[in-house]
Formats: sequence, structure tokens, C-alpha cells
Amino acid sequence: MTTRPVDRTAALDPNWWRQAVVYQIYPRSFADANGDGIGDLSGIISRIDYLAALGVDAVWLSPFYPSALADGGYDVDDYRDVDPKIGTLDQFDILVAGLHAVGIKMIIDIVPNHSSDRHAWFVEALAAEPGSAERDRYIFRDGRGPNGDQPPSDWESVFGGSAWQRVPAGQWYLHLFAPEQPDLNWSNNEVREDFLTTLRFWGDRGVDGFRIDVAHALTKDLPDELPSQDQLHADGAFAEGAHPIWDRDEVHEVYAGWRKVFNSYDPPLAAVAEAWVPAHRRVRYASPDGLGQAFNFDLLQALWDRDQFKKIIADNLELAGRSGASSTWVFSNHDVIRHATRFGLASDELDADSLLPVAGRDWLKDGGPADREDRALGLARARAATLLALALPGSAYLYQGEELGLPEVADIPADRRQDPTFFRTAGDQIGRDGCRVPLPWTSDGPTFGFGGSEAHLPQPAWFADFAADRQDGVLGSTLELYRRALELRHRLQGSEELEWVATEPDLLVFRRPGGWLSVTNFGSEPVQLPAGEVLLLSEPGPIGLLPGNATAWLQES
Repeated sequence: MTTRPVDRTAALDPNWWRQAVVYQIYPRSFADANGDGIGDLSGIISRIDYLAALGVDAVWLSPFYPSALADGGYDVDDYRDVDPKIGTLDQFDILVAGLHAVGIKMIIDIVPNHSSDRHAWFVEALAAEPGSAERDRYIFRDGRGPNGDQPPSDWESVFGGSAWQRVPAGQWYLHLFAPEQPDLNWSNNEVREDFLTTLRFWGDRGVDGFRIDVAHALTKDLPDELPSQDQLHADGAFAEGAHPIWDRDEVHEVYAGWRKVFNSYDPPLAAVAEAWVPAHRRVRYASPDGLGQAFNFDLLQALWDRDQFKKIIADNLELAGRSGASSTWVFSNHDVIRHATRFGLASDELDADSLLPVAGRDWLKDGGPADREDRALGLARARAATLLALALPGSAYLYQGEELGLPEVADIPADRRQDPTFFRTAGDQIGRDGCRVPLPWTSDGPTFGFGGSEAHLPQPAWFADFAADRQDGVLGSTLELYRRALELRHRLQGSEELEWVATEPDLLVFRRPGGWLSVTNFGSEPVQLPAGEVLLLSEPGPIGLLPGNATAWLQES
């Protein structure tokens, strides 16, 4: 492995995030140093050289806080500590210092919509009386019916079942996700101030930025007479920015306060919103007076279609220009089917809803999509799509294991599953465990080098074929493709400009400053490449030709 030289000036660049390549680590599934089957901070520290050789600019660390793991760590017991199962604050500091030493920034997950039901505040709320200051930190309501034994509304949780949970012989509390994740009351100033303290706590420990979970759900307006579930989902039932739960305009008052905290650091801390909102609504989340950047999930939801890709790219570059931010490009994360599998399915197997977080995945039932998934085609398209995205202006977010070409793991036994969606829908929705299976570092051993004798989610035997040690130094492997692509991106990336080049129907071609061309063939047949020096191919082919389902980078002659 080779590592690019560390650019010390980049550490002080306030705009480092604009075209950064960010690598998401789901810590419990990355590397296990103590052999207990759960990934940990020491495991990540042991792989810093791997991350440096890959060439990423930043790591986004999914929740590592104390948690009962009712939702993979997104049920947080304490926002200013590390789960003892995965490390300590001292180890966190060592990790940050180790990453910084090789020029890699650290972004951490903040989960502000809800806490864990084990959080000290919620324990106090349960012990307190209705109407108390302790309960006002959350959203408690009296039940309906003569005995208050019916939930305040018929709202459904994102994970299935009621969105309300009753406390023993008493009120009900709102949980948009799992019952173990009670929603916080963002009308409460104590809640707002405490999160400012949390942001400063991690900023003072050297964190460079934050990814904001469910950023569009914090502020709510819940009248005495609550709307029905049907009304919540009815088009036009509420004015834009005035939905009772999602994407309310006043949420940006919260983020304006956060921005003041971010800007008190030098360079300012970065932030990116996870906001599943219409594209034109993302602009405010990405405002320089707010979080500064917002995830663009449009390519993540796209089918393998040239016109769809081009429109998504053009629209999002225009939106980024309006917000003053740079766009983000992402194909996989901890909540969705890995794109090496998605792109290997026929278009009639998928629709946009099947790619949204915790949405139904009927195609994974009964042992998975083995009879419908073309794994070789999926991997070819995934490599091509990633190479295309890495040529775009803006930041690219990679999910651990995609650099190995990992497909989704479908056939996880029911008794080994962990996602609350699976259990709260009685298996009707398969959940997200398939993209969270621990990584294969070696092609042999009981956990393929992940650590210990048994990983917390079972790894299939075919993981050996995708192991990092089988790809390291192997010309044409997916790992080496990513390494070379990131090396070239850092050398070629200039200003955030893009010029479309007219082509035949199956091709998507654009030019970046300096005469750098990206050419993607969405068809199945080889096509003639434009004149120029071929810098990188996602798939090998005859000289002068670009295979189907492939991307090439060229330097114009």
C-alpha cells in the first residue's frame, strides 16, 4: 500500500469539505480488536494505514455512544461518552490524533431527534409527574378514551407499529422510530442548550464536523387535536414547511444556533444534514447560515439509466449553487441496500421506495435475490457509477466495504437479525442488517479477519472472495480501482465546474477543468472512446473502446 503525502495546509482550509471524499465507518462492523465480535475504536485505529492508503479525506463515524443497540447505536444513552463495549474517550482521542496525523478529518454522528430510553433524562421523566419539567424534555401526551388507554393518535412509527408508547398506567410518549428512542422536545430550551454543550464537547476534542441524523424531524407542532396518519401522508394536507412532524421551517432556527458554535472554531466545523426532503427544500439545510451541506440521496435512489443520472446531477449542481454549498454524492450507506446489489437487479425489481431507509425489501425474502441478482453486472455498474461520481464536483461519501465491491447479505437467519424494523413488522420488512455485516479483511479465519471467533452478524462463506487481502495489490480489483481513483481525483480535482459534452444516447460525458473527461457507457455494447489519454477504466476493454456498463477517465489530448 502507498499513501499520498499529508498536506498540512489542508488542516487549516475552511473549505476542506467542499470536495472531500468521506468514508463512513459503522464502528460495530468495521474491525474488532478485542475479539468479542463487536467492532471497536481500537480496531479502527489498527486500520488507519488502510484508510490512508485508500486516500480518503475524512472519516464519518456512525454512533459510538453508550447504547442498548435497540437501533444499531442510534439509541443514545449519553451523548458525551463512548460505549464501553467499543472503547473509551481516551481511545477516541487516540483515533482522532491518528487520523489527523495522516491528513484525515473526523466527522461524527449526532442523533438529536431522540435519545435512548436509558438516557438519564428519560429515566427522570418516567419517575416524574405529568406536566413536570422532567417530562417536558420529551413529548408526553394523555391517551384517548375514558381511561386514557388509547394512544393519542393513530400515527405509525417509521419502524412499524404505533408511534406512541404508554408508560405504566399513565401517559404516552412519542417515538417516531423504536419505542426505545423517545423523541426529544425541541421547544424546550434545556434540550437546545444541552446539544450546544454536546457540540462543543466534541469540537474541543478535535472533531472536524458532524453528520446530523434525521435533521428534518427535530421541531414539531402538535396541536391538541392531532391529525390522523392519513392526513400526515396526504399530499397538500399541510403548507410547505408546516408539516406537524417533518421539515418544519423553524428547524432552521436550531441550526442557525449550531452554526454559531461551528464558526467559533478555526477552521469552522463542518456539518452535513441527513434530511429526506424534496430537493428544493434541501437548500436551507445546506445554507452557510445553517448546517452548510445536506445529503443528496437522489443517485442513491436512481436506476441504472443515463437520462436519470444526467438530470439528477444537473439539478443538484444547480441546487448547490443556490445554497452556496457543494453537492454530495452517495450510493450506499448503513440504511440502504448496497449498490453493488441494487444495480444487479432488473429495474422492475426496484422502485424508489424500496431504496429509502428501513423501507420494505420484499425481494430479500426467502433466502434472498440469488435467482434474480446478476452479481457480476451489479458490480460492474457499481464500479462505473462510483467512478462517475468521483469525477463530479462536490463531496463523495463512501460506505465501508463498497471499496471491496461487497454485495448485500440477504440470507441472515431470523434469530441473528438485529434491525428493529424486522421485528416490529414481524419480518414483513427485512431491515438493514444486510448492509451492516462485518467486513472481510482476510479470506480465511472464523470472521475473515474482522476479529474474534464469531461476528455479531453472520458473514457468508462467499465473503472470502471479496476480502481485502485478496484485492490488495491486485491490478483490476475493486479495492485498487478505488485507490487509483482517489489518487487521481486529488491530482485532477480543480474548481467546481462541469461542462456537458454532447454524445450518443447511451453515453454520459462531462468535462472538468483542465480537460479531464469522465465517460460512462450505460449501454451493454462497447463504444468508441473520445480522443485522449486513458487515465482509468472501471472495466478493461479493447484499446480505444469503452465496454458496456463502464466508466473511463481521460485526459484530452
